[in-house]
Amino acid sequence: MLSFDVVTDWQVNGLRIDEHPVLEFKRGEKISFFFNGEELEAYPNETIAAALHAAGIRKLGESPQLHRPRGLFCAIGNCSSCFMTVDGQPNIRVCVIKVKEGMRVESK
Repeated sequence: MLSFDVVTDWQVNGLRIDEHPVLEFKRGEKISFFFNGEELEAYPNETIAAALHAAGIRKLGESPQLHRPRGLFCAIGNCSSCFMTVDGQPNIRVCVIKVKEGMRVESK
């Protein structure tokens, strides 16, 4: 029988890993940005997609014809599942663009 009880040496706060036995996180001070008019918090070195994920937002868009939800897929800027409008510029891949203070992000 499989057991899914796992003991770890790292801690998760919300949806971000805070402590890890191997990796070190130098996040800095939190900043704020806007997603569809809602103010969210992020860290300066996070991508927009990572900040949205940490805020509990999984749906980044919809498929053009059937309007099915799209989430983060490749996370390296090769696909088109994370296109959004960022500070008025359409078709920005939010998985590779770092979030900035006051940035305005709109889903399509």
